Amino acid sequence: MAEGNATVPTGASVDDFLSGVEPAGRREDGLALKALFSEETGEFPLMWGSSIVGYGRYRYRYETGREGDWFWCGFSPRKAKMSLYFMPGYGAYEKEIAALGPVKTGASCVYVGRLAKVDEAALRRLVRTCTQRMRAEA
Repeated sequence: MAEGNATVPTGASVDDFLSGVEPAGRREDGLALKALFSEETGEFPLMWGSSIVGYGRYRYRYETGREGDWFWCGFSPRKAKMSLYFMPGYGAYEKEIAALGPVKTGASCVYVGRLAKVDEAALRRLVRTCTQRMRAEA
């Protein structure tokens, strides 16, 4: 049997998690992102692992046989930067990410310093585009 992903929905409270985020500015950004992602996806947020808030759900299967469930898009209010996740990977959304403003990309996510420096309309378009794409692929 193929091994699945170790990061799975936990059933933990998103609100409890976000209320405990430090520093306060990161907590405020996390709460703002929760509202934005909830509105744009129309999905209920779930905790994935101990620190990722995810929206939507899809099943993946690699040619190797590895399979599992993952979220469409989400975020994690990390201490240094906010991590934003968009499936099937940020490379699918280069134009949308370029419109965000001062962000950096990593192996599988987009890093944001303070949410106030990001173009909110561009972020909303990115979340909507990701949601539409993932719904179409489901």
